Parts: sequence; C-alpha cells; structure tokens
Amino acid sequence: MSEIVCQDLRVEYLASPIGVGAAHPRFSWTTGAIRQNAAEVDVRVGDQTLWTSGRVRPDIPQVGYAGPALPSDAVVDWRVRAWSEGEANPGAWTDGRFETALGADDWTAEWIRPVQQATAVERWTLFDWIVGKRPEAPIEDRLRPVQLLRQSFDIDGEVVRARLSATAHGVYTAQLNGRAVGDEVLAPGFDSYAHRVSVQCYDVTDQLVAGENVLGIALADGWWAGRIGLSGSSAQWGDRTSAIWQLQLHFSDGRVETVDSDGDVRSAPGPWRYADLFIGELFDAGAQRIGWDTPGFDDGEWTAVELSGEDRSTLVPFAGEPIRRVGELAAVSVSGDPAAGWIVDFGQVVAGRLRLTLRGLRAGQEVRIQHTETLTADGAWFANISGINKEQIDVYRAAGDQEEAYEPTFAFHGFRYARITGLDAAPATADVVAVVLSSDLEQTGSFECSDPRLDQLHQNVLWSQRANFLSVPTDCPQRERAGWTGDAQVFAAAAANNAQVVPFLSRWLANLRADQLADGGVPIYSPRSPHDIESQAAARGIGAITVAAGWSDAIVLVPWTLYERTGDRRVLAENLGAMLRWIEYQTRTAAMELPNALDGVELSSERAAAQALLYNTGDHFGDWLTPSTLAGRPLHEAIGIAPELTKELIAPMFQAHSLGLAARIAAILDLPEQAEALAAHAASVRAAFIAEYVSDDGELPVQLQGVYAIALAFDLVPEALRSRAADRLAALVADNGDRLDTGFLSVPHLLNVLDATGHTELARRVLWQTEMPSWLYEVDHGATTIWESWDAIAPDGSVREVSLNHYAFGCVDDWLFGRIAGIRSTAPGYRALRVEPDLDPHLDWVRAKLGTPFGPVEVSWTRRGGEVEVETVLPGGIDAVLCIGGREEALDAGHSVHLMPTPSGPGES
Repeated sequence: MSEIVCQDLRVEYLASPIGVGAAHPRFSWTTGAIRQNAAEVDVRVGDQTLWTSGRVRPDIPQVGYAGPALPSDAVVDWRVRAWSEGEANPGAWTDGRFETALGADDWTAEWIRPVQQATAVERWTLFDWIVGKRPEAPIEDRLRPVQLLRQSFDIDGEVVRARLSATAHGVYTAQLNGRAVGDEVLAPGFDSYAHRVSVQCYDVTDQLVAGENVLGIALADGWWAGRIGLSGSSAQWGDRTSAIWQLQLHFSDGRVETVDSDGDVRSAPGPWRYADLFIGELFDAGAQRIGWDTPGFDDGEWTAVELSGEDRSTLVPFAGEPIRRVGELAAVSVSGDPAAGWIVDFGQVVAGRLRLTLRGLRAGQEVRIQHTETLTADGAWFANISGINKEQIDVYRAAGDQEEAYEPTFAFHGFRYARITGLDAAPATADVVAVVLSSDLEQTGSFECSDPRLDQLHQNVLWSQRANFLSVPTDCPQRERAGWTGDAQVFAAAAANNAQVVPFLSRWLANLRADQLADGGVPIYSPRSPHDIESQAAARGIGAITVAAGWSDAIVLVPWTLYERTGDRRVLAENLGAMLRWIEYQTRTAAMELPNALDGVELSSERAAAQALLYNTGDHFGDWLTPSTLAGRPLHEAIGIAPELTKELIAPMFQAHSLGLAARIAAILDLPEQAEALAAHAASVRAAFIAEYVSDDGELPVQLQGVYAIALAFDLVPEALRSRAADRLAALVADNGDRLDTGFLSVPHLLNVLDATGHTELARRVLWQTEMPSWLYEVDHGATTIWESWDAIAPDGSVREVSLNHYAFGCVDDWLFGRIAGIRSTAPGYRALRVEPDLDPHLDWVRAKLGTPFGPVEVSWTRRGGEVEVETVLPGGIDAVLCIGGREEALDAGHSVHLMPTPSGPGES
C-alpha cells in the first residue's frame, strides 16, 4: 500500500489564510484515495509547540484547535500526519501555515472621519416604493463626494513582515505608495454594523520602502450610509462615514512598530462626485489628485480628520472569502444610435459593473452607463427594476486624454444589458467588458448532461448563486440586495453542492445571531439596520412582519444543512443557543395565542391543550408566491393570498421540523437531556398538528400542493395515511397539467416527496415541464439566471417589472446532483454515500462532481444499449455503494467503472 500523505491543508476552510480570528481554528486536509484511520495535528509558534492533538480518530479529516490561546498578529505553523488502516506507523508530516488577526486588546487606533457634511437622509416606505414615488432633488444635490484619507509615515530599518488591518463605516479602497492594497472590492462588506464590523487583513510587506511611505484610503457611503433595501432609504446605520486601520511593522531586529489611524491623517474630496451602491457613481477624471497616495505629494490644503470616538468593540476579523472580481464577459453585440444610446448585450445576467476603454473624448464630456437585466420583446430598452433610488447609472466625466479607462469603484449592478450614452460613435465590442463581482467562493461542484436545457438550468443556478452570494446571501443583486433568511434556507443545500459555502454562510449566520431579537425572534433578513427596526414597527400588514415561519427557521435549517454536507459540528455548536431562543419564542407564542378562527370558540380540554402547543398565529409569508394565488390578479392584490391561506399550517409545520432537528443537534453535541426534552416536545407538536389539521383520510384543510409537500417532507402525516396524502399531492400536480404550484417554502420539497412516495414518473414530468410555471419554461424563454417570478417573461415576450436574478427557485439544482446524478449522502459529511441515479429516459448521459471533506466525488453514467455504465472517482474514507434497479455494489476509493443492466418500468432506478 502507498504511504498515506496529507494534502490540501486548510485552516478555517482556507489555504494559508492571514488574519484568522477564530479562537479555536479548524484544521482540515485530505488523503487522496487512501482511507485515513487516525491523524495527529501539531501547532507551533516559532520554536514553541503550543498544542498537539495526539493520535485522534475524527469522523471527517478535520480537527479543531484545543490548546492555549493563540497569540495575536502571529505566524502559526502547523503540521498533520495520518495513519492508514492496518498500518502501525503514520505517514510523513505535511506542513501548513496561517496567521492570526489582531486581538481586541491590540487595537490602539482610533476611528477617524473626514470633516464633511452628513449625507442627505432619505426615508421611504413600502408604499412609496409600490407607487413609484421619486426623489425631488437632482442626484448630485442628494449625494456627497467620496473622501480621500492620506497618512504619511517613515520607516527606518528592514521590515520583514507588515500587516495592515483596516475597515470602515462605509466602503473603502486602500493604496500604499501608489499601489492597490489587496484585490478585494467593496470592503469591508455588509455586516450588522451595530454589532459587528469586519476587519480585513492585508500583507503589505512588499509595498513598503525605506523613508517616507503613504497610506491612502478612499471612503464612500456603501451599505452604511448609502441607499439599500427594498425602499432604497439612505443612512440606515449612520449619516457620516469613518475608517480605522492599524499597520503592524515587524523589523528584522525584532522591533514591532504600529502605524495607527489618528488625528494626523489628512482628508480631501476625491474625484468621485458621488458614489452609491444603488444609484451608481459619477467619476470626474479631470478632478483626480495625481499622486495623492504617494510620497512627496503636497497635502497642505487638505483638512485634518476628526476622531469620531466610535466603539472599537464591534471590530471582528473578517472570515471567509471577500468580494472580488471573479470574471469578465466580453460584449456579444453593440447596437443603437448616438441619440438613443448604444445598447450592449453581454449574453448573461450578472452582478458587477462595466469597464470601458474610451478614446478621443473632450474634457468634461459625460458618458452615462445604464443597466438592466432584459429588453422588451421588440428589443427596446426596459428597466425591469423600478422604484426609489434604483437608477443603476454610472457617469464618467472625461479628462480629455487620448485614451481613458473607467470601471466604477463603489457601485455594482444587476444587468445583462448596458445602455451607453454620450458617445459620438458606437464603442468597439472589445472596449466594453462586464466585470463580474461575487464573494470569491471556491467552486467545488459541476453538473452536465446530454440535454442542453438541463445544462442551461444548472448554469442559471450557478450564475444566480454567484450574483447573490455577494458579501451576504441576497435575494437579488439589483432591487433589494437583502439577506433574506427564507431564500437562504431553501437554497443552502444546492449552494453547498456548487461551492465551499461554510465560511460565507457562517459569517452571515453570525450576523443573524447578532440581529436576533431580545425575545428570541429571528428576523426575516440580516443584516437588519436601525431603520429596518423603526420602519417595521411603524408599518402594517406584510411590511410589519419581523419574524416569519420558514424564514426565521433558517437559524436551525441552514446550520443543519451545512452539518449534513460537511460533518462539521462547529456550525451546530455556534448556533445552538440562537436555535433554542427561537424555539422558546415559538413555544411561548403558542401558549399565549389562538388562531383568529377560534376566537370565541369553546374548546375541549384536549383541543385546548393541543392548541397551546402549536405556533399557528401571527402574520407570516406562508408559502410565498404560490403561482395559482397570483394568476390573473394585480400583484398588490394577489401578494397576500398565499400567506393568508397557508400561514396557519406553515408555521406549526416548521415549528415541528425545527424542534426535531434541534433534538438531533443536541444529541450530536452530546447534550442527551436536552435532546430528550426537545424530541418529546417535537413529538407533542407533531401529534397536536396531526390532530388539528390532518383528516382521517390524510387530507389537509388547504388544497394546495405546497402544504402537502411540506407536511410529507417533515413527517407530519401519520404513516398509515402517507400514501393517501401523497396521492392527493400527485392529483393536485396532475390536475395542474403536471405543473408545479408551489411557493418559496415548498418548492425544495416537491420533487423529493413525489419521488419518495412512488410518484417518480410524475416528478420527472414536473422537472421536464415546458409550460409556465416551470424551470424549463424559463430556459426556453432565454433565462440565464433564476427568475423571481415564473412569469417574469410571458409567452408573448412581454416583460414584468420583477427581478430576473433570484436564486431561491434554483433549489432544484440539488435534485440534479442528488437524484439525476445520484450522489446521495447517507451520513454527515459524506462519510457514507449512495450512488443511485435516476436513469431518466430523457437523458443519455450525466456527469457530476461535488466537494466533500474527504475530497471531490465524481459520478458519471452513460447508456450503452440495454446497460448503463457508471463511472466513479471517490476519495478514501467514504463508505459508498452503487444502487441501480435493486442491485447494489460496493464502491472502492479511486476510479472504478461498473456496467449494470438498465432497469425497466417507470420510476425504477
């Protein structure tokens, strides 16, 4: 047997990261095709060994640090070795390295802010947005210029290691001696700033020089003071921007010196006359301050900054991957004329911005760039997202140079098309590039098959995930950009197939925990600003909803999904307290309230006791956007129908489900008494739900597909009645022309439930449906991302003013991996795996790959006459079995090929 070798070493899921803030970082690795039987991790700083794990047998190749407190701002070396099965001696050590962040006690810098006017505070309501109320003042009168901050400092000696820790109330870019610091954009990203502000750590060693050095910061409003959310209101956290930074200089002679943000920093307005995430920016190239971020620049007319006195206790080291430029798209076509503007088509809906190369412009000539996701059926410009402060227009004011280049810095947009006005002639296609922005997650999954429509569907999911996994998991990249909890929980499983999402979603969950209400309620989105709190308190109806079943349950469901896919107990432990507070909120509300329909009704003691267990009151979104409830009605009338019909059922369904999962989580975390109590509570709620809402023939009070799909998925129908309930669900689907009629919360469960209850052929017909509502209807009508509404583009080509980039319904991508390709985890972290593909007659071959803690899993299958050839590539450590037509074969690690008879009959695979 070959010697076992540890490879692909990670700390907190990242390769050789710096600025790690975790007190007990997780170390992970893979061992190729060789199964690991045991492992040992050793951690050192310099010549001192801080901790060794000894020989341990983790369920997955991951060990959490359990030694003394790690020193801050330090280089930490670690190594790992493993034992293979049957081997007495371990393999060789493999070395890794990471660096820790500044600790809370290390901060000596002060928050500083430019001497500037506060941004204009604009407050808008949901009603204002619906009726399309517009701001009265011109854009330039309502926004302020980006501020430049400049700090000069001297270096005497040889610097061997230099780390810049920086963040802002706003968004910033950093330059050191005229060179950009790092490659991320829109730092520090979106946080619940009242509780936590992420600090970036940069290696700037190679950018320093002996003598004078200059650190430059450009500071814009960003999420802190800019216009965000559905209403587009501004200054939701504050109306003044500020920044803080600390540069740690380690010299060859052992000295450590610190350069802090302080009152010596100078400021002046920059060439961005304004910059707003939603509205866009105006960059005046003729107003650039050449050399402002380099030594020797005269800043004598600049203004000293103020010490803002803001709290440093909210500073937290950034976790995961930042927003970066993750790709570029060339223009597919340029059409139009100078009068109406030149329309550029990039062939793909993205989140990002344009980069233009411009020639022969006059000084002061303005070029305007508008953005949209679609055109009208006849190719005319169409702004599919309207509302307050959603202009999505960038403006470039030329310097008059022979050739000029422009890419916005402090804005991003959701678009496929751009309209460029202010040019005398059409730009060359090579001079117009779409720059794609996203949190730079490692892509770990792939799917392709013999049908190009399913391939396009998968690509649509990927592009929507890429566009909406931007600092936080957002609903859409152009209208709201809010971290909606419901969207995240329904899509988490699909997301985990495509990318390494643990650091990204864990950071968002930290924000969600910070935003949890004092009474245990979990807000419907996070980050949640002080303005959000005020506006929800003042609103009525849907606008007043603060917590909601299926949305708030994300605090349980997202960590559980991450644990299922990774086997990482840490994500459960971090969120258990918040889960329990949410369950307490549900329990307390259930005991205090009755549904409106029972007002004045005399209840038996048994029914009263059951009702006291059920969280079935209050306003919720229910099975949001159920298609049949929207058909033929104006949106403002139809939007509340599904919530009103389904909320009383949906809320206790998710209550029971979250309780059951919390019981399992407590058991996994070795809390047996708590697990037992939660399991008993879950059983009581389940029994009460069945008694109240499930009839003797297995029917539910509301005859919609979604409530049946969720009830069956969450085991809220007695075993003896499951087949009847499943048949009723199947009948509802068939009566709808084999089309789905499921809303936000039930879409993830429909195909799985149909398949699991013997209706596999019907599940196939729903997947392959081409009439609206369906996934392939969108594909056939030119979708390149997942739409918010199934009828965003009508059969006649007419377009609705809705988002064409919402990932929630892309949850079907999990079906492509788990059922079409057949990669099904049967133990947390893929410790056990079934390869059980659905040999759908529509397909001749399928290839898929996804990441696991043990390494990538690859599965492909191909029809060959009356047989199917299944090819697998598996890492060591996974117990895998191939299942086709009732026949099972054990799968070995490494590469293997299996030829098996093709099963016959519908649903048999």
